[in-house]
Amino acid sequence: MAKRKKLNKGQSRRVSDNHNRRLKRNAADTIDDSQLGPQQEGLVISRFGQHADIEDSEQQIHRCNLRRTLGSLVTGDKVAWRPGLDTTQGISGVVEAVHPRTTVLTRPDFYDGVKPVAANIDQIVLVSSVLPELSCHIIDRYLVAAEDVDMPPMIVLNKVDLLNDEQRTQADSQLQRYRDIGYQVLYVSCDTGEGVAQLKQALKDHTSIFVGQSGVGKSSIVNAVMPEVAAITGAVSDNSGLGQHTTTTARLYHFPSGGSLVDSPGIREFSLWHLAPERVAWCFREFREYLGGCRFRDCKHGADPGCLLQQAKDEGKIHPERLESYHKIMAAMADKPTRHHPNSL
Repeated sequence: MAKRKKLNKGQSRRVSDNHNRRLKRNAADTIDDSQLGPQQEGLVISRFGQHADIEDSEQQIHRCNLRRTLGSLVTGDKVAWRPGLDTTQGISGVVEAVHPRTTVLTRPDFYDGVKPVAANIDQIVLVSSVLPELSCHIIDRYLVAAEDVDMPPMIVLNKVDLLNDEQRTQADSQLQRYRDIGYQVLYVSCDTGEGVAQLKQALKDHTSIFVGQSGVGKSSIVNAVMPEVAAITGAVSDNSGLGQHTTTTARLYHFPSGGSLVDSPGIREFSLWHLAPERVAWCFREFREYLGGCRFRDCKHGADPGCLLQQAKDEGKIHPERLESYHKIMAAMADKPTRHHPNSL
């Protein structure tokens, strides 16, 4: 008998992935209709592989299986589900359908293209920090993503208690560019309480999502604005200055006074390679009135003669570092997506 050819690593991984998917699909249908109660409405609080935590109309949480015919499901989705008559192995129901979304926040994935992160959000809270450093370029990348999905963003600078007077003045100067074009900017310190009351007010009656790199203190802010929630916090690595991933999956919390927020996993990169170049330029909101008016239709907004963006920069109408951020994003997009880290957003 001929010896069976050994599978390479890629083939072995695909076989294993296919096997696991079949097991998960089968597990999702282990509860038949005779074991289920009547259908009711619910809200996805969090998603875990082939399970999801569903909140019912009385704000009780139920761990549910997902029907294999179900499409994508993310935190914030409104669903139709059926409770199990008996809880089996910690599973108390089945999600059967997902209602249409009003909004969806997406992220480009290295393997699967653009994937949804959270649904039915109406406000993005972009959390930045003075540690390891305040990076306006990273803020610009998050703002592009927010503008692309048409969700109003708010910028929160965390850990401001670590700034001395001179550093705070410098941070004020750096962030003024965002106030000038209409973005709300809040300063917050979870240690001193500065800005926490203003942030609570800004979150009230909204469904917000916190986004930002690892280590900027998103989970600490969740604890500050919702002391009753035992969100896990972590320290910044002393060696690298990069934060540890302390939140492993997006989770929705309710404010007692109204409104909700989603705490999302920490993200160290923010890729935008899924966007068209023209869309990136449009997502810089102060660029919009000049787009389409340059001398050349294929203007790259660099050294091209007759560029209205360059002219606006020279006239002080566009901050030079915002235009520089645009060019950095375009340069990064010139690289193929295969060069991006699989966990980048």
